[in-house]
Amino acid sequence: MKYDLIKVQDVYLCSMARDEQLKERWKKLHKKLSDQFGDGEALSVDTIIYLVGVQELGRIDHNFKKDEKIDLMHIGICRLLEPLGYYEFDYYDEEGWPHYKFLEPLPALKAGEQSVMMKEAIIDYFLEKEYIS
Repeated sequence: MKYDLIKVQDVYLCSMARDEQLKERWKKLHKKLSDQFGDGEALSVDTIIYLVGVQELGRIDHNFKKDEKIDLMHIGICRLLEPLGYYEFDYYDEEGWPHYKFLEPLPALKAGEQSVMMKEAIIDYFLEKEYIS
């Protein structure tokens, strides 16, 4: 019985350390992105997802129409959730836009849990791109 309590405490402490690491990485990443792209204003998670979509499309200096901006957010979400197994890259169309296959529905999460999942995915993306370390 005592072993189970220690094991539960270890898991809890590990989770707490992971949460603190996530918060610290998010804070640093958010500041760096906001400084670079936000003109002094803090970027929203949606804006960061949009930036991921633009990065994946590779057309940084293009002025996008409203419907293209929505498509870019979709690309960003798909790319961020791809490593988690929810989407898979499929192909580039004739205009160079990436397309993804839907693989698995997202779990039913509360709003706060969704936010944490997206922040983790964003951090992982920018770690992979070596934008942060």
